[in-house]
Amino acid sequence: MPGENLSRDEARERAALLSVDGYEVSLDVRSAVGGDTGDGPLTFRSVTTLRFRCNEPGASSFADLIAPSVTAVSLNGRDLDPSEVFDGSRILLEDLAADNELVVDAQCAYSRTGEGLHRFVDPEDGEVYLYTQYEPADSRRVFANFEQPDLKAPFRFEVRAPEAWTVWSNGAGQAQDGVWRFAETKPISTYITCVVAGPYHYVTDSYERVFEDGTRLEIPLGALCRKGLARHFDADDVFLVTKQGLDFFHDHFDYPYPFGKYDQAFVPEYNLGAMENPGLVTFREEYIFRGKVTQASYEARANVILHEMAHMWFGDLVTMEWWDDLWLKESFADFMGSFSLVGATRFTDGWITFANRRKAWAYRADQLPSTHPVTADIRDLQDAKLNFDGITYAKGASVLKQLVAYVGQDAFLEGARRYFKRHAYGNTRLGDLLAVLEETSGRDMGAWARSWLQTAGVNSLTPQVVLGADGRIEELAVIQEAAGSHPELRPHRVVVGLYQRSQVGALERYARAETDVAGARTVVSELAGADAPDLVLVNDDDLTYCKIRFDETSLATLREHLGGLTDPLARALCWSALWNLTRDALLPARDFVGLVLRFAGRETDIGVLQMLHAWAESALVHYAAPQWRETGGRALAEGALAELRQAEPGSEHQLAWARFFATAASAPDDLELLKGLLDGSEEIAGLKVDQELRWAFLEPLAAHGVADEKALAAELARDDTASGKRHQVRCLAARPSAAVKARAWEQVVDSDALSNALVEATIAGFGQSSQRELLAPYAPRYFEAIERVWTERSIQIGMDVVRGLFPALQDSPETLRAADAWLTAHEGAAPALRRLVLEARDDLARTLRGQECDAAAGTSAG
Repeated sequence: MPGENLSRDEARERAALLSVDGYEVSLDVRSAVGGDTGDGPLTFRSVTTLRFRCNEPGASSFADLIAPSVTAVSLNGRDLDPSEVFDGSRILLEDLAADNELVVDAQCAYSRTGEGLHRFVDPEDGEVYLYTQYEPADSRRVFANFEQPDLKAPFRFEVRAPEAWTVWSNGAGQAQDGVWRFAETKPISTYITCVVAGPYHYVTDSYERVFEDGTRLEIPLGALCRKGLARHFDADDVFLVTKQGLDFFHDHFDYPYPFGKYDQAFVPEYNLGAMENPGLVTFREEYIFRGKVTQASYEARANVILHEMAHMWFGDLVTMEWWDDLWLKESFADFMGSFSLVGATRFTDGWITFANRRKAWAYRADQLPSTHPVTADIRDLQDAKLNFDGITYAKGASVLKQLVAYVGQDAFLEGARRYFKRHAYGNTRLGDLLAVLEETSGRDMGAWARSWLQTAGVNSLTPQVVLGADGRIEELAVIQEAAGSHPELRPHRVVVGLYQRSQVGALERYARAETDVAGARTVVSELAGADAPDLVLVNDDDLTYCKIRFDETSLATLREHLGGLTDPLARALCWSALWNLTRDALLPARDFVGLVLRFAGRETDIGVLQMLHAWAESALVHYAAPQWRETGGRALAEGALAELRQAEPGSEHQLAWARFFATAASAPDDLELLKGLLDGSEEIAGLKVDQELRWAFLEPLAAHGVADEKALAAELARDDTASGKRHQVRCLAARPSAAVKARAWEQVVDSDALSNALVEATIAGFGQSSQRELLAPYAPRYFEAIERVWTERSIQIGMDVVRGLFPALQDSPETLRAADAWLTAHEGAAPALRRLVLEARDDLARTLRGQECDAAAGTSAG
């Protein structure tokens, strides 16, 4: 048997042979408080009873289980020898009957990587917390099963836990004689089952809804977090967004929430943003804010709450058959997150964030060599793990936004309603969704799907303006281009906006046309005769998914008057377009940095401002010519400090500029200011330096050798919490010392002692842009180590190491050649590993092109 990496062909063969009637899973997690063992992994007992049918009696198949040991296996009353049927990841099932009962008694391992049943010991009070995370295929680390999304079944869980604990699962639970028993679920996939256990702080509420037919729906609500975070937990706001979301989806989906209760658990050391387990959604606990944050953080949390809620219908009620159609849940949830955010909550500018932040993720992913159609070719579970990417989420959501513009919102939502009712508790493919959309819209969805869902790459749209002798527009056309590797020219529904400067300097739209763009050149006849524009925005209102380009006049206008754009969405779209020009080596990095310094202080949308800060830092670190970095860094630090001092005291803009100043600070005077803000000898009116901001200030001090190990230990004593420990670990790894770097490398690459969260923190601290020479010896060591790491470690840790330690800061042709040499010499390496290296290699090549562009600009300016 080929092991852990289940293939699509194997899954299809098993689904054709078997159907599942139900699971009974019994877990005993009392060992979680017993402490670590010195001679192997800490384990818990897992007993699974699995009832299933086989339509070819006498045939053979297998069940999935990853466990250190199996105590007993029984198939249809026959005791099987575990040493003969269990190979560490699969249980061989031979001579199946028409109706079967499999009982597996195993010792499964607690996880420290966030995969399976994760065990966390809180350093603040020594309490132990457990939670599960499975997607795409880690429930087999907790109980025996058929680990594929199309073998759905009802689940009944029971958990024996320490007496002082509370336990939660997908269904409602009750405790008796130390055992928690949970109501049977509806038929669901294995990867969305869930258990959370420990002395969590728990808050309750309820949601009620009376439908037009008089039917009453009551949903018990719960929210939980570690006890140490209880004082920071604003559960009321979580419940507010939850109720607003339930109202919105009931209004639009015409299908009542089907999974009983609705708990939301904020858990430690979580690898993802959140997971849509029905009845028990799990979130990373960083969404509980320990200090002051901007409204962008609250908006992001609300978006994630709504994204996961949309999954209750798109993904949980109706589930994709295999991971090829992962977009059927993730693209829809990503779109619905913003759609409901704007339609139901206080965050009415959610589409600006979507245009500025989510699409940036998609544009990058869609230009990598690993880009793929929204409906992807997923050969196996490793492919599936890597496909939770910017294509599946953000591009897919952008495509759905385009689809709404194409078929109309009413037809789109009616299609969703029919889809739920037709396929409830079942599994679907692309064609099932297209069928209902064809019914409701009257359009042929085949051609649309081929262009948007079954081809890869992003198009560029550029305006072409011809003025007549009278100074008015004689002809305005949109030029569509595609990369040679992905030449598809798609149909786009766009708004073309024309902007002029007013007498007071504002840049405002005075004409618009909504039209369909198709082919290489489309004339927008509606705008002929309009006054000459200062700016043409070809995807105004952000209806389609494309890279916006500018004609020469428009680009010149933005260089001088970007801050005058009064519409925040238009402004965000222009910033995004300018960033894409920078990444594509069409705009020098120093020009982008200059635009940020000139106009970011006038940005009203806090989320856009924080994105600009991230882009400016990336422009300097990666795309600026090396000889200009010091000049550019000094300019960014000076500009950030000036904006910090000018910002309204106590405002979120002041907080954003304070954090950006910390990332840019490197000069002695700047570092002294940060020290003074920490010890109270310096003050900026209105700026409260809370614990989270203290750590933000300490990292640059550590990276530049100002804060030593003793200072960081003192700060941890001040903030002796799980969050504080992560911050300290990151800062310790950031120090400019060869010994420090060697220790960090050993802890991450050569040892598996650190948890997933501390691996992440160590990697984040290790790669400081000011320490390129110090990090140079690790470039060859990286290529020597990654195949071993991929083989020996869990896929999550492997991904973290391969992505996080790629020598991107050794931005030279030599590093590019080293990456190419590794790829040539390792053609037989795991495809998922090769994909990660290919992506990092492509980013490095893009970095070098950007630096050439910036250096040329410096030469011409000189």
